[in-house]
Amino acid sequence: MGLNDDAADDDAERSDAEERRRDEADDDAERSDAEERRRDEADDDAERSDAEERRRDEAMLVATVREFVDKDVRPTVREVEHANEYPEAWIEQMKRIGIYGLAVPDEYGGTPVSMPCYVLVTQELARGWMSLAGAMGGHTVVAKLLTLFGTAEQKQRYLPPMATGELRATMALTEPGGGSDLQNMTTTAVVDGDELVVSGSKTWISNARRSGLIALLCKTDPKATPRHQGISVLLVEHGPGLTVSRDLPKLGYKGVESCELSFDGYRAPRSAILGGRAGQGFSQMMKGLETGRIQVASRALGVATAALEDALAYAQQRESFGQPIWKHQSVGNYLADMATKLTAARQLTRYAAERYDSGERCDMEAGMAKLFASEVAMEIALNAVRIHGGYGYSTEYDVERYFRDAPLMIVGEGTNEIQRNVIAAQLVSRGGI
Repeated sequence: MGLNDDAADDDAERSDAEERRRDEADDDAERSDAEERRRDEADDDAERSDAEERRRDEAMLVATVREFVDKDVRPTVREVEHANEYPEAWIEQMKRIGIYGLAVPDEYGGTPVSMPCYVLVTQELARGWMSLAGAMGGHTVVAKLLTLFGTAEQKQRYLPPMATGELRATMALTEPGGGSDLQNMTTTAVVDGDELVVSGSKTWISNARRSGLIALLCKTDPKATPRHQGISVLLVEHGPGLTVSRDLPKLGYKGVESCELSFDGYRAPRSAILGGRAGQGFSQMMKGLETGRIQVASRALGVATAALEDALAYAQQRESFGQPIWKHQSVGNYLADMATKLTAARQLTRYAAERYDSGERCDMEAGMAKLFASEVAMEIALNAVRIHGGYGYSTEYDVERYFRDAPLMIVGEGTNEIQRNVIAAQLVSRGGI
């Protein structure tokens, strides 16, 4: 064998070794890919398991609230509402269920739920009595504001007691001179050293007497241009200079107070500005109102559901001309339209809730849900009165209460005319839907 043959053998061996190394590298890569796929699959399984557990927990919560409403609220709500009594015992039960912690993060002692779950909880409460849903609505908005924008100190101070309901919160936006044009408010908070001196008044403030924390929208720079840059949210507690002047008389929404607030030389530390930075309040509150409007839409769904349930039951029991009245086409058509529109309102509200959870801007969707659900609730409540005939006008039946409660959702959390303005502006801004 010659030198050339030896060299050829060496080349062949090197080639074989190189091929083995490539094969081993490929095997390593395949093993690495397989391991990565297994990790990804394990992560996916864990996410699915967590999501499934959350769905079960949320379904259990909704069922618990439904049972509370059916067993404790509905049997006596007519008497409590007619007496305009504050529902202390029911509020305490709501605290025990955890309803006041639904928008508070885990690390602060809350039991946060998805927005679609929150919609269902609110709907169930309002199905029993709209005032119960109102007793936790503003509280939720303030919890969201603190979670999204609060300083670490503000979160630690307020969120833990809010989670249990020990501290209840509300928000103060509307003024006696108007509620829709928030940028034209007159309540001011003027800097005086390390403090802010608040002067002005607010009205239609739900739960004002019993809330220990008020998210007050006010002007910290009345001369700012544009005007919204001079607006801040001030975290206000009861103290000298703040007077809850009176409870406003109302058509419906009984039991829960709606009050006027007067600020005359009220002093708050500068650290009470939400987020610690002045001039951010308008955008902060607009984000909070996304939650508020979804909540009001959910209240409307609850009132509409109760009205439809009562109308459907009555139409099957009541007879005229020898048959249940639902068999008369005019009554049957009412029921069909009521059910169809309620179903559509539920889907629209769920869509807004899901968009909120996605993190996308949803002021248009929340406005649509609030607008449509509230108008549907008013229509269904009126038709429930029609179906009940003379008994629909009687205080011995609940439908007259639904008819008195429904208008609140049309004007509350921004009138429906304002919702249409918001929707139109966003349609133009987004280039459609």
